[in-house]
Amino acid sequence: MDKVITLEQAISLIKEGDTVMVGGFMANGTPVKLLDALLASGVKNLTLICNDTATPENGVGRLVVNKQFKKIIATHIGLNKETGRQMSAGETEVELVPQGTLAERIRAAGFGLGGILTPTGLGTLVEDGKQKITVDGKEYLLEKPLFADVALLYGRKVDKAGNMAYKGSENNFNNVMASAAKITIVEADELVEIGGIDPNAVGTPGVFVNYIFDGGANNG
Repeated sequence: MDKVITLEQAISLIKEGDTVMVGGFMANGTPVKLLDALLASGVKNLTLICNDTATPENGVGRLVVNKQFKKIIATHIGLNKETGRQMSAGETEVELVPQGTLAERIRAAGFGLGGILTPTGLGTLVEDGKQKITVDGKEYLLEKPLFADVALLYGRKVDKAGNMAYKGSENNFNNVMASAAKITIVEADELVEIGGIDPNAVGTPGVFVNYIFDGGANNG
């Protein structure tokens, strides 16, 4: 199967009402060209799962400004005042999740787990409406898996089988999100032939990647 598709084909896979995971930590490891195209498409009523909403001028923040999300699940929105404004005004539902819990909920989805147990959030608003489970005399919150229809990810070097290599901390949420969506689309900064990546440098195996957009080519 040829996994390499055009930017237009990639964005056509995202439908109104979908849940979309986006990799990155602020601007680091964010699939910028995929997000630019999603912004231009105007697709709305999306649910966003991400670490943060960046700033109004960067990353997913521009889509927040364009009001393309009906719900946002993230760990931090403090640098994007528009996200906070929309939340306070009741225009967009925002679910704030502790960062470690967010990563584990996504991992649980990808690994086929029924959820994870964590003490984080006990005694706070985080525990509202959640089941508590006691193990060996200690209380935990049951946090359920987070799935997505589409994951938009970034790889510094990606081969045509979808094997991904990162630079520095660019793997952040990209790696854990790769297995938690029905469709995983990767923006490759550099697309190489199979065998063009040292196996020891592969951070995410291509088995988790459905499609690749060559972000380094002159194709938009």
